[in-house]
Amino acid sequence: MTDHMQQPIMTVARTDVATLHEAFTVQQALDDIRSRGLGERIVYFYVVDADGALVGVVPTRRLLIAPLEQRLSEVMIRRVVTISAEATVLDALEAFAIHRLLAFPVVDRHRRILGVVDVGLFSDEVFDLTERERMGEVFEAIGFRVSQVRDVSPLRAFRFRFPWLTATIASGTVCALLVSAFEVTLAQALVLAFFLTLVLGLGESVSIQSMTVAIHALRSTRPTLRWYVSAFRRELGTALLLGAACGLTVGAVVWLWRGAAVEAVAIGSSLVLTLAAASLFGLSVPTLLHALRLDPKIAAGPVTLALADVCTIVIYFMLATALLR
Repeated sequence: MTDHMQQPIMTVARTDVATLHEAFTVQQALDDIRSRGLGERIVYFYVVDADGALVGVVPTRRLLIAPLEQRLSEVMIRRVVTISAEATVLDALEAFAIHRLLAFPVVDRHRRILGVVDVGLFSDEVFDLTERERMGEVFEAIGFRVSQVRDVSPLRAFRFRFPWLTATIASGTVCALLVSAFEVTLAQALVLAFFLTLVLGLGESVSIQSMTVAIHALRSTRPTLRWYVSAFRRELGTALLLGAACGLTVGAVVWLWRGAAVEAVAIGSSLVLTLAAASLFGLSVPTLLHALRLDPKIAAGPVTLALADVCTIVIYFMLATALLR
């Protein structure tokens, strides 16, 4: 299996690439397609300039519903994810697992298209392109195959995962600096230091819960603004209830243990706000990564926790400082 994964991508790429000139109108593009005919299943039409270099891509559906007089340069998507001709089959598998596109053009260093790789080449399953949930399972299977191969190379796995962990390192440094800025507040109420870890832990737990729910939903749902607003309202309502319950419980513990009423209110109130913010990050980060065609399973955790920690520190100490004056 490993030997096959290291083969050049051009050994499996198709050469029946559907290319269209950027100066074409939609009508001219359709006429050109009819005159040439289509090869195997065509998912995307790639747009090239006068030199044959790739400049954009037009999904089939977008081409069919666009006004006939509109030019392809106005319809196409300019940001095209490509695979280098020097890439391996393993690199292509990784691209499918991360970006979740149905096909990628293989280009040379001048961005001229040499071929195309289709997701069907890497899946033994027969699937309907309209079944988004089924497609999600296909991409998950591809991702699992990539992880199996990546496991044999710790260095490559390190290079893939470590950059996202720098978000945790950066947030930890920022949190340390923020805490040092509130030395006076800590000196006034040492009990704040005792419960800081608890507040951070609760914020991280809620953010992870929201993130897990979001990632699962994104496997079978195309995110839209309406979907995001609906999901956010649901998560926010849950987070406020959790925050109120945790805030009352922890506040009571602080008051009964230390007899510090102001500090109890500060800690309890901060939990309500931090858990609400944590739910926002837990939902928003995976959604944004999905929109950018990055893998939420790898990147969402470190980024979400980093944002939740920094936000928790700011809310916790700013609220305590305001109430202790």
